[in-house]
Amino acid sequence: MTPSAARFAAIPQAGLFTADHAELRDVIRQWVRRALRPHAEEWERAGDFPYREVFREAGLVGIFGAKYEPRYGGTGPDLVADALITEELVGCGAGGVAAALGAHKDLGPYYVSRFGTEQQRQRYLIPAVAGERICALAVTEPGAGSDVAGIRTRAERIGGGGWRLSGTKTFITNGSIADFVVVAAKTEPEAGAHGISLFVVEAGTAGFSAQRLDMVGWRTSHTGELVFEGCEVPADALLGEEHQGFGHIMANFQWERIVMALAAVAAARATLDLAISYGRERKAFGRPVVKFQVWRHRLADLATEIEAARALTYHALRKIVAGEDAVREVSMAKWLATELDWKVADEALQMHGGYGYMMEYPVQRAWRDARLGPIGGGSTEIMKDIIGRSFGL
Repeated sequence: MTPSAARFAAIPQAGLFTADHAELRDVIRQWVRRALRPHAEEWERAGDFPYREVFREAGLVGIFGAKYEPRYGGTGPDLVADALITEELVGCGAGGVAAALGAHKDLGPYYVSRFGTEQQRQRYLIPAVAGERICALAVTEPGAGSDVAGIRTRAERIGGGGWRLSGTKTFITNGSIADFVVVAAKTEPEAGAHGISLFVVEAGTAGFSAQRLDMVGWRTSHTGELVFEGCEVPADALLGEEHQGFGHIMANFQWERIVMALAAVAAARATLDLAISYGRERKAFGRPVVKFQVWRHRLADLATEIEAARALTYHALRKIVAGEDAVREVSMAKWLATELDWKVADEALQMHGGYGYMMEYPVQRAWRDARLGPIGGGSTEIMKDIIGRSFGL
């Protein structure tokens, strides 16, 4: 970390992070630097990482347990601790690895914790927190995108109280390596958003298959397409209340989006540091003064915007932690932070000139990885629509 980044990371946030949080942040940061960061380039070139090994070690360190009680293997519940873990995972240097760990931390298992029965928590949450079983959340579909109410995957009742699932999910982080998947399906097709339910489907279940997708960024992520062809699951696979899946998804979207904002702000700052470091190197070669005036002004703009995005994101986080309605603030933070991360990456690549377009320079990876932010977890357009509707428009 550069001196400027070290100062930035140390900025205290009154009423949010405690001394215990600072200690936890140091533990997580040291683990990321030791276990993940040194392998980033190798894993990126391979387009893969030893996910079983990494997930198990992450479980031992406590990456997945901050939101959960000790009886489930957790160290919480502490949403602030979980938020800082999100920020520190960005430092691993490989967006796909951070996404894989983050999706497991914040999506499927969190649904099991919030909406599952005690039996489901024992069966799925405990091994997920330990990093022994990997989970994915399957909501997005090829024809629905950000429109959750428009999903077409069906779940029909069968004899014995079970269910038969049919449909396709896509862009599912960890989808092709998951041991179990939380799936959204229509149980009352004519009821729109009021006819969606959630199910837990285990890998290896007959009629369930998954394949990995090839993406521009997040090259180490096992993002997959999932197909359910007459996939039969027992009655106890239902997660939460029947027909209440849309509400469960909306409730959890706030956490999914705030962690995306947190990660985006941290990534934007890391990318800015790449640009600053490169600028210092070029300045040492005596480049024209006018060029550095332009660079200084660009960097000043970006640094200021990052601070503003961080403040908004922490404001939304405070409201969530306090149990207040934060839908508007979370939506603002998500679109602002993810769009800013992409903007910073684009500016940083421009500063690198032709070198920025070379695969050997990490700024190109930041550029590719950042582009997904304004799309995933609800697009920027969806976020703006939510904000606009919050004003009664």
